[in-house]
Amino acid sequence: MELMVPVKDGEVWAEDSGEPGGRGRPGDPGGDALPLVLVHPGVADSRVWDGILPRLTERYRVIRYDARGYGRSPAPTAPFSLVDDLTAVLDHFDVARAFLAASSMGGTTAIGLALGDPGRVAGLALLVPGITGNPDFLMAEFTAEVGRLAQAGDMDGIVALVKRTSAAAGAGNDPAEALIRAVIPAWFAVHPHQVPDPPAFDRLGELDVPCVLALGERDAPEVVRCNEEMAARIPGCRLVRLRSSDHFPTLREPDAVTEIILEACAAAG
Repeated sequence: MELMVPVKDGEVWAEDSGEPGGRGRPGDPGGDALPLVLVHPGVADSRVWDGILPRLTERYRVIRYDARGYGRSPAPTAPFSLVDDLTAVLDHFDVARAFLAASSMGGTTAIGLALGDPGRVAGLALLVPGITGNPDFLMAEFTAEVGRLAQAGDMDGIVALVKRTSAAAGAGNDPAEALIRAVIPAWFAVHPHQVPDPPAFDRLGELDVPCVLALGERDAPEVVRCNEEMAARIPGCRLVRLRSSDHFPTLREPDAVTEIILEACAAAG
């Protein structure tokens, strides 16, 4: 079921798979399990989950959505918070508690919710996650270069830059390129309105939910370093190294990512 979900001063596109496999009877795999919510990265919209979605929906009720300005969601027109929007999506679907699988920017959002409202998060599967509050993760040179290219109107240059930094594992007709090209306008539409969520890096030790963090060994070095330190700071976090992945693990190693998410969901109960 696809629909537009109201959020503060706007709306976002969302999709709810319904009960797993169309069944959901007691005793069916995942029938009495908590919903699984997918939160996409900043380098792609919710289509980044397309390749692994069928296996997830066989076992769980899966909810995914496009953040404001991304994919099928309208651009924001007023200040907003990514964590508040995730909360609004959960509220709309009457989900009091969920397991979150989240990538990059989505990981930042998922961690923010787990720290701010821990009762709503049963567990976390973090894929190449971002984080607020780590000065070493600001990637100031990248941001400055994107700004320079944008001023020059060089969309192809921005795409090439993102491919070099975040999609190094791609080859030939890389599906990541279309996702990157589609979201770049969202970056500029969202930037004036997005309210940064509170710093979380120094609070990672407060997380008290089952957590697995998967990093891509072919990701940007500063992201790899940050992910390693995040996993070390999160109590009980299991670190998985995806050797063939960059910042698009669902495209590079879909089977491994699916297993990571399913195993983490099962462990969280």
